Amino acid sequence: MSMNRREFLKIAGISTIAGLGSVSLFSRLQDKTLEAAPYLQNPEAMKARRWGMVIDVSKFRDEDYKKVIEVCHRTHNVPDFKNPKDEIKWIWTDTFKHTFPGQEHEFMPQEIKERNFLLLCNHCANPACVRVCPTKATFKRQDGIVMQDMHRCIGCRFCMAACPFGARSFNYRNPREFIKEENENKEYPARMIGVVEKCTFCTERLAIGKMPACVEAAPKGGLIFGDMDDTNSEVRKALKENYTIRRKPELGTEPSVFYVIGGNGYAVVPEKS
Repeated sequence: MSMNRREFLKIAGISTIAGLGSVSLFSRLQDKTLEAAPYLQNPEAMKARRWGMVIDVSKFRDEDYKKVIEVCHRTHNVPDFKNPKDEIKWIWTDTFKHTFPGQEHEFMPQEIKERNFLLLCNHCANPACVRVCPTKATFKRQDGIVMQDMHRCIGCRFCMAACPFGARSFNYRNPREFIKEENENKEYPARMIGVVEKCTFCTERLAIGKMPACVEAAPKGGLIFGDMDDTNSEVRKALKENYTIRRKPELGTEPSVFYVIGGNGYAVVPEKS
């Protein structure tokens, strides 16, 4: 059966009015019983206005670094491709020269030059990665943690190009195929090929009242984690009592990870009596 233009517009108009009436009726019926239930947060969750970390490298030995890296990667199902080109890393080590470029000098103690330093996402106050992400897959939470939503990530890798610390990795291969079943953490999702991932300060652990896995695995006093806006927190005490440096401060990203270098006058400032 054919329909002319006038009949079509008449039916469309009636349908629109009916639709508006339904919306109006729904609006009138809407009350608190129809509102979305509020998100129930774990009362034991750890909270902060701005999370930060102090790394005291004088507390670490090579075996400590290895333990911390293994715990972090096992907790978050980080695959081991056995191939540096495809490497996925959330936390790793490097030398002073590569960790703090431009801050070395010819009179620096050899021990400092040869020491390994623990590296991870710096959770910057002014993160360049967040500004360039077209899908908001990477974003900064109110507590300062820079997140990576691997479900929203489209694999453009703009964030990797913007990050001056090399803290992000891209899955060129399917990571699920490289996670041994006996080592898999069933409580943390495995990724898919074509997405970026990185350290998140263990937000999934903070949500249930636990410290980041790396902090628990580190030697005592090696990794100090807490609220940098709380003057009574351990991390603020560490920043007050020690001279610390950050990676590439000249870039203005304001990293939330600080290093106590230690040794030969490089770190500890004695407390005032």
